[in-house]
Amino acid sequence: MKDISPASPRAADVLATRLHDAGCRFAFGMPGGEVLTIVDALERAGIRFILCKHENAAAFMAEGAWHRTGAPGILVATVGPGALNGVNAVANAHQDRVPLIVLAGCVDADEAQTYTHQVLDQTQVFRPITKATFTLNTGAAHVIADKALGIALEGRPGPVHIDVPISVAVAPVTPEIPARRAAAEPVVPAPATLEKMRASLAEAERPILIVGVDALNQGFDTRRQDMAEALKDFVETFNVPVITTYKAKGLLPEDHPLALGGAGLSPKADNVLLPLVQRADLIIGLGYDPIEMRTGWRDFYYPGIQTMIDITAEPNHHYMHQATMNVVGDCGATLAAMADGIARGDTWAGGEVATAKSELAAAFPSNDDWSPAAVIDTCRTSLPRNTLATADSGAHRILLSQMWECYEPRGLMQSSALCTMGCAIPLAMGAQVAEPDRTVVSFSGDAGFLMVAGELSTAAELGLKTIFVVFVDASLALIELKQRQRQLTNAGVDFAKHDFAAMGRAFGGAGHTVTSRSELKEALAAAQSANTFTVIAAVIDRGAYDGRI
Repeated sequence: MKDISPASPRAADVLATRLHDAGCRFAFGMPGGEVLTIVDALERAGIRFILCKHENAAAFMAEGAWHRTGAPGILVATVGPGALNGVNAVANAHQDRVPLIVLAGCVDADEAQTYTHQVLDQTQVFRPITKATFTLNTGAAHVIADKALGIALEGRPGPVHIDVPISVAVAPVTPEIPARRAAAEPVVPAPATLEKMRASLAEAERPILIVGVDALNQGFDTRRQDMAEALKDFVETFNVPVITTYKAKGLLPEDHPLALGGAGLSPKADNVLLPLVQRADLIIGLGYDPIEMRTGWRDFYYPGIQTMIDITAEPNHHYMHQATMNVVGDCGATLAAMADGIARGDTWAGGEVATAKSELAAAFPSNDDWSPAAVIDTCRTSLPRNTLATADSGAHRILLSQMWECYEPRGLMQSSALCTMGCAIPLAMGAQVAEPDRTVVSFSGDAGFLMVAGELSTAAELGLKTIFVVFVDASLALIELKQRQRQLTNAGVDFAKHDFAAMGRAFGGAGHTVTSRSELKEALAAAQSANTFTVIAAVIDRGAYDGRI
């Protein structure tokens, strides 16, 4: 970390130092003249600024880095079009509970009265899609930085926007003052509520857990018991099967006999999982937020017949279901307190969990010669167990989220709430920046790949060895499938086939086109020993997802 003179730090230096103190080591974005001081301050504080080709992709790279480090992501965007380019990914961070610090350049307030070029009210743009928005000033630079970090990380994490006026960024501020952020202690329910929860657990013959993104996010807090271990101890003690949302995949290793994989968008998976949930007498929603789920999970249980306990970071304002007991508190601490003193019962005595696990495996077979499922299965079996994966939005994501086994939290990263396209490649790149020696693979449809293909040049510049797998069928497969299901005329869903392997080579990486398992295995083997990134174009048939998701 380079020295910053304590006698006259700039406001931008104060902000950058606070971010470094919070563990941030990477910032992603596209600079303009209005943010040059911010970039300089970040670099001086020890935070590497990474030049991207588009702010939307930069924000997803920041998220990818957060998933691996636990430190808030940082997006740097210049005034006007730069800031607006990041809006989609910032909205995604808000819905997907990602602590993202958005540092946007802006012109000085007095200048904006007569200078209108690229000027708009950026705070108004970001206010509805962030947890908070600030304009940095010299007198409270330390406080604003502390507030932004605290708000981004507390409760349900999310993005915080800070406009940084040009003159404020360079202005000297008062000497450094200590951070004012005080870490909140884990919260558990009141004793009377805990007694009711314990009684429900003690009486349950068929308890089930639905685990979501709130539980995942608490795993980064070193003050709390590691969430994955807490969950494993609980489910093994009480023989409780676990369904996760797509974001929470891997909190319980998915080869565990009590792990039933992810739920969210697949009707085929719902046909197995929802009947099991409806047979349960106790449903525990652990950090479960139905923002990730399809409509089939609205009012999915029977109040008065079943008991549901929600343990969440914030009160239920979604109204997709109403639990018997709603607890706002720490997921890990509450789970442990609920189990304290309760003896293990003989739960799910009829073997229903093993049956459901078998039915899920049968619903998503992996033994065909060549198909999207064959691509996923070949990648999962050919790549190391600790491979990190990302998925773009589309038909492949639904299939992948069911078939790709995760053995650790955050082993599969995706846009789960907003379901925005173009996220997989930058998410994988951000994760690779943070863990350069890890095998990282992204899965994209051909349309999503084309949205962010320019970031392959960033991958080359960074020397990343990420593997980019593309499902090539020259169609918006999921939308085309829905179009046919509604018996509508084919329109607006097809496009030309492109040579994606050649694109990879053109940007300085390796490229392979594959049409069989054997070719894919060879390409994956080559990618793992390559000294650059690799694009693997897996050509599949039109309509290949029919009956599979």
